[in-house]
Amino acid sequence: MCVESTPPPPSRLTRRGVLAGAAALAGTSAVLAAASPPASAATGAAGHSPARGGDLVVEGGTLLDPATGEVTEDAVVVIVGGVVRSAGRRGRTGPGAPAGTPVLRAHGRWILPGLIDAHIHLNTAAEARDAVRKGATSARSGSTGFYQDIAVRELARQAPERAPRLRAAGVFVTPDLGDTILADPDLAPLARLREGVRSPEALRRVVEVNLARGVDTVKTRVNERAGLPEQDPLAQVYDVDQLSEIVAAARRGGKGVLCHSYSEQGCHDAVTAGIRSLEHGAFVGERTLHAMRRKGTYFTPTLTAIAGLAESSDPILAERGRTYLPVLKRAVLAAHELGVPLAAGTDSSGGTVDPIGREVELMRSAGLSALDAIRTATAGAARLLGLDGSVGRLARGFAGDVLVVDGDPLADVTVLARPVRVVRAGLAV
Repeated sequence: MCVESTPPPPSRLTRRGVLAGAAALAGTSAVLAAASPPASAATGAAGHSPARGGDLVVEGGTLLDPATGEVTEDAVVVIVGGVVRSAGRRGRTGPGAPAGTPVLRAHGRWILPGLIDAHIHLNTAAEARDAVRKGATSARSGSTGFYQDIAVRELARQAPERAPRLRAAGVFVTPDLGDTILADPDLAPLARLREGVRSPEALRRVVEVNLARGVDTVKTRVNERAGLPEQDPLAQVYDVDQLSEIVAAARRGGKGVLCHSYSEQGCHDAVTAGIRSLEHGAFVGERTLHAMRRKGTYFTPTLTAIAGLAESSDPILAERGRTYLPVLKRAVLAAHELGVPLAAGTDSSGGTVDPIGREVELMRSAGLSALDAIRTATAGAARLLGLDGSVGRLARGFAGDVLVVDGDPLADVTVLARPVRVVRAGLAV
C-alpha cells in the first residue's frame, strides 16, 4: 500500500498546533503562530524580528582567524548589536564601540569565533543552552522526533544566548517512523503502510511534511544504527533509487540531504544519489571519497559518537566502537588528503551534549593539522550550513560569536573543549 503523492495541505491550524507542540516539547515559551515557513536568519519565524544581539568589546587576547590562519596579538573585537563591527590589533581596528559598552578582558588567552556542531540532536531548551556553553554557537540538527529543533531554532532567534544558531532537520526519513508518526497529522496516513516508509510516494510524503514545517535540511539513513546493539550498522535499509527519491523531493524544496551511513556500498549509494553530506561513514571507501570530492559532498564523521561507543558498558557497542574508531580516523585522513570537505559534528543526543571541541581533538588525532582540525568546526562547517558569510570568523559583518580559551589552540587543540568564556551574538553566556 502507498499514499498519494499530493503535498500535505498548508493548514494554518495544523501548523500552529505542530509548532506549539514542538515548542512545549523543547521547553520554550516562544509564540509560534505562523502559517508560512520561517524566513531567513534575518527574520524570526512567525514573521517576528529576532532579538537584537548585545554590545561587547573583547580585548587583550590573541585572535585566531581560522579561515586565513592569521594570528593577531593584543587584539580587540568590537561587537555591536550582535555583529562584529571591527576586529584586529589594538589601535588598528577601525570603528570603536558605543560609550559604556561592556568589556570582556581576554589578556593571556586566545580568542576564536564560536564553533559549529554540524550534527547534533537538540530536543530541549536545556540541551540547547548546554551546547552553547560548551562552545557550539551554531549547529545543524541531525533530526528530532517531534520537530523540537524547529522550536529550538526559534528560541535561538529570540534569545541567542540560550541556543545555537540552528539549521533544523525536522523528523528522520526512515523506514520505521515509530512514535514520530504522531509528530504531525499529515504523517498519519503512513501508519497504514505494512512495509513502512519505502515506496516513492511514502518517501516523498515525509520529505514534503518536513518542508511544509519549514526545515532547513532533510535527514535520512542508508544503514541501520551503530548505537543499538540489536541492529547491524552495515545492513542497508534504502537503495540508491529510494535515496534518489528523497534527494529529489528535498531539492524541489531547495534543501539538501544529510545521510546516516556506515557501509561502503551504502555510502556510495548515498553519494551517487546526490546527498549534501555523509554522516558517520566509518567504512567509506576510496571510490566513494573520489566521488565526494568531484561532487563537493561533505563528510561529517562524528568521531565523538564513535569514540563514545568504545566506552559503552554494553560489550557489543564497546567492541563496535573499538573496531570502528581507527577505521573512521583513517577515512577522515584519506578524505582530507583527497580534498573532501570535512565538517565537525558530535552527534550528541539523549540529553548529553558533548563539547564540539572534543570533535576537533579527534580530527587532530586522525592526522589533520591543528588549524585544519579547527577549520572543520569553523570555516568548513560554515560552508556546509550555508553560513560562510556570517559565522566561522571574527571579521567585520560576521556574527559576534566568540570563544575565549586558556591556551594556544594551534599548539594544543584540547583547550577548545574547555572554553573559559563563550559569547553568542554579543551576549556573554
